[in-house]
Amino acid sequence: MQKGKGRTSRVRRRKLCRTSESRGVNESYKSEFIELRKWLKDRKFQDSNLVPARFPGTGRGLMSQTSLQEGQMIISLPESCLLTTDTVIQSYLGAYIAKWKPPPSPLLALCTFLVSEKHAGDRSLWKPYLEILPKAYTCPVCLEPEVVNLLPISLKAKAEEQRAHVQEFFASSRDFFSSLQPLFAEAVDSIFSYSALLWAWCTVNTRAVYLRPRQWECLSAEPDTCALAPYLDLLNHSPHVQVKAAFNEETHCYEIRTTSRWRKHEEVFICYGPHDNHRLFLEYGFVSGHNPHACVYVSREILVKYLPSTDKQMDKKISILKDHGYIENLTFGWDGPSWRLLTALKLLSLEAEKFTCWRKVLLGEVISDTNEKTSLDIAQKICCYFIEETTAMLQKVSRTKDEKEALINQLTLVESLWTEELKILRASAKTLHSLQIALT
Repeated sequence: MQKGKGRTSRVRRRKLCRTSESRGVNESYKSEFIELRKWLKDRKFQDSNLVPARFPGTGRGLMSQTSLQEGQMIISLPESCLLTTDTVIQSYLGAYIAKWKPPPSPLLALCTFLVSEKHAGDRSLWKPYLEILPKAYTCPVCLEPEVVNLLPISLKAKAEEQRAHVQEFFASSRDFFSSLQPLFAEAVDSIFSYSALLWAWCTVNTRAVYLRPRQWECLSAEPDTCALAPYLDLLNHSPHVQVKAAFNEETHCYEIRTTSRWRKHEEVFICYGPHDNHRLFLEYGFVSGHNPHACVYVSREILVKYLPSTDKQMDKKISILKDHGYIENLTFGWDGPSWRLLTALKLLSLEAEKFTCWRKVLLGEVISDTNEKTSLDIAQKICCYFIEETTAMLQKVSRTKDEKEALINQLTLVESLWTEELKILRASAKTLHSLQIALT
């Protein structure tokens, strides 16, 4: 046998390929990370497990320098490294916050501090951390309107709500910003602009960790649970891992322990929660490939699209679904239509003489083979409709990428969302086909 052509050689090549695909390029030599590590060390942070690196697919993250075992501490960040409302109140902003009425929110306090410190530049004690923060974000609120228009309908609506919320947040904060004029030589309007506040809002929204609620009398009663955690916030999300993360009151450190094992030079992940891709896109500005929590949402309009328009009991059926919470969160997933979606379709498909059985449907009982078959048939039609629509949207996004090169990064993100949804729909269609065959 020719050397390098056997089974052992093929296995070795596959392993090397997997390793090269998952192994990151160490970036700890870069000046911004050297400065950050010095800054963290001055605040009593010691770490030998992780180093900053750039990975294919996920970008910047943290790489293991040694094998990590299940239950092992992967990072322990001292309280002195955390940026919280305590940091803000104890800073030069504290006196201004204390005398402002009505009291500013904890979120406004954090955002104001971030904008102010970023403006301070080299004079900021937080410069090493600020330097490694993203210069821009990809949450829907940051996307161009023509890109937002290419999102799935339900996500587009939430994106528009998010934009309106941030715009209102800015408008309602301008008087408070004006009160800070004595702190600055420049006009505060040029410092606390909408774009500056948007950057700060996204920084808190996408990167903050949860702390136990605190309460300052000079802040509003809104939950004060956010903390920015330098270095720790370089950890990327994976839906396939689990960690234990919390602030340890005894050690006064924010600690993360892994429940997974990591090999040397692998990217170490944490899990932001069991979020679908719409939630990840909305809150964090990214899409997770092969996300087991990902799904495709079915609106009320599409739910009834393939039902007979002659059904005189349709309004009553819709009312029952509404009253019992079955008109929302109806989805297709990797393993097919959700139980909630099939249940809703079974109730909507009830024949007139079987309508009184609707309570049994909601309890999961089988009413008849005909009802089971009809509901599966409609689910398949809806799924096929979505496949056609999703394919068309992907083609539209592709054309837009050719026409709007300046928006290529934003459009690629939207494209990845639609691509994942198409994969889910095709998997659901396959499952539905198997279920239909089983009933024949």
